[in-house]
Amino acid sequence: VQLQASGGGLVQAGGSLRLSCEASGRTLRTYVMGWFRQAPGKERDFVAAITWSDGYTYYADSMKGRFAISTDNAENTVYLRMNSLKPEDTAVYYCAADRDSGSFSQYSYDYDYWGQGTQVTVSS
Repeated sequence: VQLQASGGGLVQAGGSLRLSCEASGRTLRTYVMGWFRQAPGKERDFVAAITWSDGYTYYADSMKGRFAISTDNAENTVYLRMNSLKPEDTAVYYCAADRDSGSFSQYSYDYDYWGQGTQVTVSS
């Protein structure tokens, strides 16, 4: 499984970005797809997850209302739409795939495959 994340960049506070994660290598329809982020000097934090098969979503409490995760099955792509961005959202954002689709996990060690990360910088 290969995951290619893109869409990061520099944005002003209050702005929006949409991150993309293109998956390839094998069918992922039974997987859970997640987004994490890691700021300098901090641990990797869970952002959101989605089941590819039926689109159920799960968010970290602090992300609810501003971030939205979605999939495009035809394009094998997972998106993370981020609105009302704040300087504290600055981080490297990673997409990940969890083979165990039985439940959502917010723990990075439960995810089996990772993309390379895309930098999001929010200026004040």
